[in-house]
Amino acid sequence: MCLRYNNFSLLLFIINFHNYIGVITIKSTPMKEIPIGELIARCKSILEEGHYSRQRICRYEALWKKGILKYMSDQGLTLYSPEIGKACLTSYLCGHPNDHKEQELVRSVNVLDDCLLLGRIRMRSYTPVVHKLDGLIGEYMQPLIDYLRSIRRSEITIRDYQLYLGGFSRFLNEAGVHTPEEISQSLIVSFLNGIDEAKTSIVSAIRVLFRFWFENNVTKEDKSEYMASFKYMRKERIPSFYEKGEVMAIEKSVDQTSGVGKRDYAMLLLATRLGLRASDIAWLKVDDIDWRNNVIRLVQYKTGQPIELPLLADVGNAIIRYLKGGRPQTTSRQVFLASRAPYSVLGRQGVGSAINRLISNAGINLKNRRHGPHSMRHSLATAMLKNGTTMPVISESLGHMSTKTTMTYLKIDINSLMGCALPVPPVDESFYNQKGGAFHG
Repeated sequence: MCLRYNNFSLLLFIINFHNYIGVITIKSTPMKEIPIGELIARCKSILEEGHYSRQRICRYEALWKKGILKYMSDQGLTLYSPEIGKACLTSYLCGHPNDHKEQELVRSVNVLDDCLLLGRIRMRSYTPVVHKLDGLIGEYMQPLIDYLRSIRRSEITIRDYQLYLGGFSRFLNEAGVHTPEEISQSLIVSFLNGIDEAKTSIVSAIRVLFRFWFENNVTKEDKSEYMASFKYMRKERIPSFYEKGEVMAIEKSVDQTSGVGKRDYAMLLLATRLGLRASDIAWLKVDDIDWRNNVIRLVQYKTGQPIELPLLADVGNAIIRYLKGGRPQTTSRQVFLASRAPYSVLGRQGVGSAINRLISNAGINLKNRRHGPHSMRHSLATAMLKNGTTMPVISESLGHMSTKTTMTYLKIDINSLMGCALPVPPVDESFYNQKGGAFHG
C-alpha cells in the first residue's frame, strides 16, 4: 500500500519542503586581526545561530578562558590573529594528539580562526588517506585503475584496488623492482607473508593486475598463474536474519517521542521494509523521494546502479514525522542528519550504529546473530523467500546486479532446501552380515 495524502496542509508542507529547510547565515567580513573579545562574541553568535547546544557553547567559553585568553593576557596581547592562535597551541600542547583535552583546545582555536577568516564555522573534518602507486612500477599499475574506471566499476572497488596495489607497489620499490618482468614468485610469497589482513582480497587484486598486464602485452608471461597456489579457505557464512515477529518487535520498541527517535525509526523502516543498505539510507536525499508518485528513486552507493522502490505508507509517514518534528533546519539535501550541531550528514557508520542500538535494546535473542542494517536486509529477503517470491523479483527489490548475488539467501530457505533432499533407500540386512558380520566387529 502506497502513501496517500488527504490533509491539505501536509501536502502543502511537502510541496514547499525546499523552502522549509532554510538556514540562517551571519554576514561578516573576514578579517585577519581583531580584538579577542569581539571575536569571541562573534563566535558565540554564530554558534547560537547554528543551533549548537548551550552546554557546548559554555564548553567553548571555558576553553577560550583557560587557553587563548590566558595566553594573550600573559603576553600582553589584545588583538587576535591566526599566528597568535598557533603560538598559543605551541605553548600549551604537550604533543599528545590522542589526548581529548588537547584535541578540544585545538578545536577551540580552529573555531576562532574559522570565524575570523571565513565568517563561519566549519564542521569537523578529516583528511582522507591517499594510496599512491609509487615509483616506476606504480606507473605500470595505473593503467589498470584507469581501465576499471573506464568500465564504470564503483569508486569503492577502485579505492580497494588502489589500497591493495599501493601496498604492493611500495613493497616492490623497496625490493628494487621497477618493471613487471622483474616480479618473481618468491617476491610475491615474501610480500604476502608480511600481510595479516585481507589476504584474499589482495591476492585477487594482484591476480587481476597480472592478467591485465599479460592481456595488454606488458608482460610476455601470464604471471597470474603464480597465484594459483594462493588459495584461502573461507568459512561458509550464513546470513543473520530475524523472523517477522522479531522484526515487528524491534520496530515497536523504538521510542519516537524525541527527534532522534523519529529519525532512527524512519531509518529502521527503510532497512526492514525496503531492504536499503546503510550507505543508501545515509545518502538518501530529499530529492530522491517522489511524494506525488509514492516512489523512492536513488542511485545505489555501492553499485552505482539506479533503483526505484515503492514509498510504503508506514515508511513515508515515519519520514514525514522526522522532517516535521525532528530534523534540524539546514541547507543539506540529505534526509538524515546528526542530532547535534553543526548537523552534518549522519554517514554509513552513524546509520549502522543507530540501527544496531535499536536492535540491541529491543529485548530479543541476539545470540550468534549480527544485528545491524544488513541483518534487516537479510530478514526482508528471507521473508520474501518464505512467501514464494521468485529470485529475479527479490534480486530487483534488493538492487542486486545479478541473481547470483541473491542466491546466497537460499542458504537460509530451510523449507525449500528440505524439499531438495533425496530419500535414502533402505539397506538390506545381508549387507551388514556379509563376511561374518565384519561391520559389527
